[in-house]
Amino acid sequence: MPKSLSIYIAGLVTVGALALAITSFVIPVDGHIRLNVFESESLDIVGGIAFWTGLTLLASALPVPMPRGSLINTSIAPIVAAMALGGPTAAGWVALIGTSEYRELSGRVPWYGTLTNHAGLVIPAIAGGLARQAVLAELAGTGIMGPAVDFASTLAGASVFFALNVSFVAVTVALRTNQSARTVMRGDLPTFFGNWVALAPLAWLMARIYVLPGVGWWATLFFTLPVYIMRVALRQIIEVREMFTQTIGALAQAVDARDTFTSGHSENVQLISVDIGRVMRLKDDEIQALEWGGLLHDIGKIGVPDSVLLKQDKLTRDERALMNRHPVIGANIIAHVGKLAPELPIIRHHHEWYNGSGYPDRLMGDEIPKLARVLHVADAFEAMTSARPYRMRPLSREQAIAELRKYAGVQFDPVIVDAFLHTVWAKGAADGGRPTEVRPVPLLAQAAVHMVPPPAPDGSPAVAS
Repeated sequence: MPKSLSIYIAGLVTVGALALAITSFVIPVDGHIRLNVFESESLDIVGGIAFWTGLTLLASALPVPMPRGSLINTSIAPIVAAMALGGPTAAGWVALIGTSEYRELSGRVPWYGTLTNHAGLVIPAIAGGLARQAVLAELAGTGIMGPAVDFASTLAGASVFFALNVSFVAVTVALRTNQSARTVMRGDLPTFFGNWVALAPLAWLMARIYVLPGVGWWATLFFTLPVYIMRVALRQIIEVREMFTQTIGALAQAVDARDTFTSGHSENVQLISVDIGRVMRLKDDEIQALEWGGLLHDIGKIGVPDSVLLKQDKLTRDERALMNRHPVIGANIIAHVGKLAPELPIIRHHHEWYNGSGYPDRLMGDEIPKLARVLHVADAFEAMTSARPYRMRPLSREQAIAELRKYAGVQFDPVIVDAFLHTVWAKGAADGGRPTEVRPVPLLAQAAVHMVPPPAPDGSPAVAS
């Protein structure tokens, strides 16, 4: 376990334990959580906490895994309801006991993971309860009362619970998987937020029904159905996303499988381009575009005949023209897939040259989409360091880096070449830290290229995939 993760877990668990202990001694449980089935008020309060703990156990039983490594369930509803009824102390105990999972009880989660998971829920539950009480006190001071105030204060408490819980989860996953917390949070935030929007109002309604005269706790059990439906909906959303990602991966593998020399090429290009993007501190949606664009950048080779794609000799002029059509073919294939709209420019323009002599549209400099320039460097490095029919002996990392330097400002964006040199792919290579020489862009030559498009090149560029 990384030292930073150990320190974080120790701190989180300590704060959680202290917060629950102090709250339990200082803030009594609100009597609204009473179960009203015993003759003793104390037993009714304990029974009420046990009731909401049981609902939380049911809601936590089947967590849904998220793409970035976190888990999501519907336990926010009973925890927030317990918060609205019993205050921060009740919410803390319900969160502590009710979020126990079968994975933890069966030993599939290490003890420190169990402590972290529970502390990451206890602290937000207590903080949310305190926030709700503060909002109630503030509004009560103005003389405003009624269901609307109760609803607003409950949403305020649920918001604090949501924000803290998501933050703790993001930091934990980031430290465990060596991602940035921002990446984890932003990647899974839409689903987390949708879960909160659906369940926070439901939690308030559950609490109102619980204290309704003549109805009581048994009517609250009917709300387990919408909570379960929400869990099923979450699972389906994640499954559709996983299926989409797996389909993209399968398409990439199908393209690579046509040529034994390019087996794994698309996946490697994806990894390299994403690492470049992280060095450049690109936005999360741009990183995701590089992930999928890296897998699909050569999908247009489906339309290239085997006689050309697998040819081991130098391509003729006509064959080179056929090969150079694959970015356009690939872009046309995915053009009608709305979800892949950000990847479309990457696929079409990943063979454009910085000086305007690439293909298919002879774009130059910043005219080339930024992500296409990133992928072009990744594609080139992977191709140079792998065997190809036209070059059975691949270049070494040092030789490939030298080629990237040589053609920076001609074929490649110099800024992106420099970013590549700061990735793990260039780490340890000779002269890997030397600043890239920025070549001036020959504007007259570029203008001529645009005015009079030259015929398709007979020879190969410095690198090809």
